[in-house]
Amino acid sequence: MSETSFDDLTDVYEAMIDWAKRLNAEAPFFRRLFEKHNVKRVADVACGTGRHAAMFHSWGLEVEGSDISPNMIDRARETFREPAGLRWAVRGFDQPPGPQGSFDVVICVGNSLALAADVTAATRALRHMFGATRCGGVVIVHVLNLWTFPSGPCVWQKMIRCPSQQAGAVILKGVHRCGEQGYVELVVINDPAVDPPTRSRSVHFLGLKSECLETIARENGATEVTFFGGYQNQPYDTGTSNDLIMVARKERIAS
Repeated sequence: MSETSFDDLTDVYEAMIDWAKRLNAEAPFFRRLFEKHNVKRVADVACGTGRHAAMFHSWGLEVEGSDISPNMIDRARETFREPAGLRWAVRGFDQPPGPQGSFDVVICVGNSLALAADVTAATRALRHMFGATRCGGVVIVHVLNLWTFPSGPCVWQKMIRCPSQQAGAVILKGVHRCGEQGYVELVVINDPAVDPPTRSRSVHFLGLKSECLETIARENGATEVTFFGGYQNQPYDTGTSNDLIMVARKERIAS
């Protein structure tokens, strides 16, 4: 999920996302790319509670999901176990997802890369991802397009009720932008699992631009870099796209 540990927000993270709807919308995008590039082994970097990793494993692929949050990885193990071909690891962006060239595809989705401490940390994380990708393999990165966020005060987007284990708790989520930094504001109200029962968190993320991502990709061996504005293969537009998805094919070892 991120380079910041969200151990205390694992339930909140799960409740905020309609996973069935999201994975149903995103699966065709990944299937097309995986078939095109003959993918057998996948690394899901900053995997959160492991939903994408488990989906890929259900397709018959060998998958490793990693996240800096021990609670997120514990939830992934609890939900999906660790059958043959699926493994979990607690690991941050500062560690490579595997030996040189060991994966056919490395993904980092759900805006996780933008939660790196700074652009230098994001660059280093991408270098590790490309290093772990074989020649001919791909790196897929998805971040939110910060440039469509409202600039100024927070705009509240969602009010969600938590699942039964936090009965009565309500989550408020809002977003806003200040210059080249984005912010997600979370407020959890009447949560019986914590004391005091109301808590808040302001999560900042980087405004990663397509030009910056492409430069880093090419410096690390990518010769084909494509950007999409969403999982329905729509072209990326800085001013209107909600998402920024990079698909970078690695064809050489970085010098």
